[in-house]
Parts: sequence; C-alpha cells; structure tokens
Amino acid sequence: MEDLANKKIVLFDGICNLCTGTVTFIIKRDGKDKFRFASLQSEVGKQLMEERHIDPSSNNSIIVIEPQVAYYVKSTAAIEIAKELGGLWPVLQVFSYLLPEGIRDSIYEFIAKNRYKWFGKKDSCMIPTPALKSKFLDTV
Repeated sequence: MEDLANKKIVLFDGICNLCTGTVTFIIKRDGKDKFRFASLQSEVGKQLMEERHIDPSSNNSIIVIEPQVAYYVKSTAAIEIAKELGGLWPVLQVFSYLLPEGIRDSIYEFIAKNRYKWFGKKDSCMIPTPALKSKFLDTV
C-alpha cells in the first residue's frame, strides 16, 4: 500500500449521489495530489473508523483522516478539504473563524439528513474509472 503519511484520506458515503459528486469535485481540484478516498461502506473505510473509535451506525458524515495527526468530521472535514484545493476554495476556511462549530455542524447535518431525498442514491458504491483507481484505497 502507498505511503499515506503526506495524504489526507476522505471517507465518504459511497451510495450517496451528493457524496460521490463531491469526491469527483475534489479529485478535479486536487492539484497537489493530497487526497485518497474510501467509501464508508468498504472494508478499508470500516477499519479506519474502527481504529479511531468512530461508530459507523451513528455517522452520516464525511470524515477526513490525516494519518498520524488527527481526523475531522462534518463541517470541519469539509473545511480541511477546502484548505487543500486549488483556486479560491481555501477561502472557505474563514467559516471556521466566523461560525462556531455547532452552527456549522447543524447546517451540515441538515444537508446530510436530506441528501438522499434531494440528490438520490445508488444501489451500490461508486466504482472509479481505471484512471482514478490509484486515488481509492478500497480498489487498490
């Protein structure tokens, strides 16, 4: 397996259309090749959550793991992703200063709760194209 020390691992809901669209969005803007991905439903995703004592049944969130450093959930995870993207996306860090985490997470949870209704879901997890396989931990 590749050395993940300088990577951030994004765990996402592999059947959620919004979530898989977000992964595609991140990949297109990941000019520094900083991210690797795994679905929450995959064995790798389950193992990474278990190692961090994250209850998979209570989690409907994106998780960003910085190996050997920390992990982030909900709005803080989204901000951690934005910090690494190209363009103006790092400006979104301002929300970590302007809005308390509780308010940010309430907005995040409202969207997460309605994501299937608004964006739909797939019957099975996203399967990356051969060109993108190296970015996914659960298909390597």
